[in-house]
Amino acid sequence: MGDAALAVVLSPVVAGIAAFNRRRLPPRDAPHPMLTGIHEPMTEELTLLDLAVEGAIPPALDGRYVRIGPNPAAPDPRSYHFFTGDGMLHGIRIKDGRALWYRNRWIRSDEVAGARGLSRAPGPRHVFDTVNTSVLDHAGGGWALVEAGSTPVRFDEELDGQRYDDLDGTLPGSFTAHPRRDPATGELHALCYEATDPKRVRYNVVDKSGRIRRTVTIPVAHGPLIHDCAITQRYVIILDLPLTLSMRVVLSGTGFPYRWNEKHPARIGLLPREGEVGDIRWVKIEPCFVFHHLNAYDLPDGRVVLDVIAYDRMFAADNVGPDERPRGLERWTIDPKAGLMDRRTLDPAAQELPVIDERRQGLPYRYAYALELPEQQTARLVGEASLLKHDLRDCKTLHHAFGTGRVPGEFVFVPRAADAKEGDGWLLGLVIEADGRGTALEILDARDFEAPPIAVVRLPHRVPPGIHGAWLPARASD
Repeated sequence: MGDAALAVVLSPVVAGIAAFNRRRLPPRDAPHPMLTGIHEPMTEELTLLDLAVEGAIPPALDGRYVRIGPNPAAPDPRSYHFFTGDGMLHGIRIKDGRALWYRNRWIRSDEVAGARGLSRAPGPRHVFDTVNTSVLDHAGGGWALVEAGSTPVRFDEELDGQRYDDLDGTLPGSFTAHPRRDPATGELHALCYEATDPKRVRYNVVDKSGRIRRTVTIPVAHGPLIHDCAITQRYVIILDLPLTLSMRVVLSGTGFPYRWNEKHPARIGLLPREGEVGDIRWVKIEPCFVFHHLNAYDLPDGRVVLDVIAYDRMFAADNVGPDERPRGLERWTIDPKAGLMDRRTLDPAAQELPVIDERRQGLPYRYAYALELPEQQTARLVGEASLLKHDLRDCKTLHHAFGTGRVPGEFVFVPRAADAKEGDGWLLGLVIEADGRGTALEILDARDFEAPPIAVVRLPHRVPPGIHGAWLPARASD
């Protein structure tokens, strides 16, 4: 795709052609796999109090488990893509060994407000306002995040009070779905890109108060999709890979405008944390794609370790969701002086949604957790699978099975205490029941990983599969 073609992404003429073609898309021959069955969207917002609990919730858990994912308010099956659906938050408040409430709330975008008759969330928009990918706790509250266009959405204790936020006017455009927090400083490090600006990526540092303190603009070609970020004590790591903006898809009116681009060179950039764009050390690599990093850290000899879930390629054809299976958990060792990268497989099992004890972000670490994918990939993406615990020091992997027919999502790690050893804590995540009618929040003891959950919070309805969640600890005012 040439520069002239890319320049018209912003053109009203292109927008008009895309809208016209979207209206002319033919009906689907079969039900949309991401809108039916286990993925059928919820149609109402619920508030459920004093939830049923089996087992014993650890008294030390005081806060909210919150997960977000697509839940389209008025989807068009002809053009819908899993990554583009309206965002919905699901939250469970835990305190004193009890599950006090469950709430689900749409992110109050303009489209959701119009489709559902809800009040529009105030605050500054940028490019688009669908927010559906991840959540985090920062600067005194919860943030809902997406990449490629929108500002973050801040939400209150009960998920109702929502506001789009440009970080007190300091955010120069869009944000990201995956900022990384430096455990030493509390700052967030983020790689941000926009579908409407295919020649630039921005590295932003967000201070503890929630304001941007530093921005570096990085020139790129073709508009690469950069979903995640990794940091070490010395570098922020940039993966510029061959999944890029497609003008053909933009003009077609279909829902997700990124496709595999064999003409785009794959490279890794090491940007010194306080450096400028001219300080980036680029290393060419074989074409591949990565949604998620586990972690990264510096070696004493100057090399850098980056652990990733890698794919041979992604979105090589028209699709309604990710269309390739990962080739496994890999360790990439980057030598910036020699300009080389060594790749080693740590676990060949297909897996995704990796998490670590975030106190080890950017540092050498031992434990990682990931969701094993079903043996057979289907159009619905999810299915019966195990949770994996990788011991990267002793080179072994444990499996936690959820039972026949039950469908787990991402699990997050919560340390037992601020000064607990790495891996001493709990894993929390949602599991859809076998009959598809109920959902359970399961709490696992990370030290006794293969044992049954120590507590299960029962929800009487199906929470559709989502994307990312987080533990938001309570504060004195909660």
